[in-house]
Amino acid sequence: MTDRISATPSAIELIQKLSAQYGPLIFMQSGGCCEGSGPLCMPANEFRPSPSDVILGEIAGAVFYMSDSHFSFSANTHTTLDAVPGSGGSFSLECGTGQAFITKGRLYSDDELNQLKPAVRYGY
Repeated sequence: MTDRISATPSAIELIQKLSAQYGPLIFMQSGGCCEGSGPLCMPANEFRPSPSDVILGEIAGAVFYMSDSHFSFSANTHTTLDAVPGSGGSFSLECGTGQAFITKGRLYSDDELNQLKPAVRYGY
């Protein structure tokens, strides 16, 4: 089966660092303007997913959600979570660490599409 999300070693390292400090984490990428365009990292107990939010998968123990409206544009795109030098959004836990979570996308190959895990919506 083809996964919908993966992460770079630097993203996994930052997730582990933040998890040690804040406990269980989640990611949400809404695709909205400004800070909603990038993945937001937050404590799991501070996020209430909507029934239409799509669960892309799990990275280093953190569930990665995407809004349905954003997913509708990226359903055929593999998402890679990365952590790069810079400043994260002020609502995201990596703010102040000197790193920022970003996502990168690439289209699936035909073989990957044939083996793609079905999308799972939170409320269904």
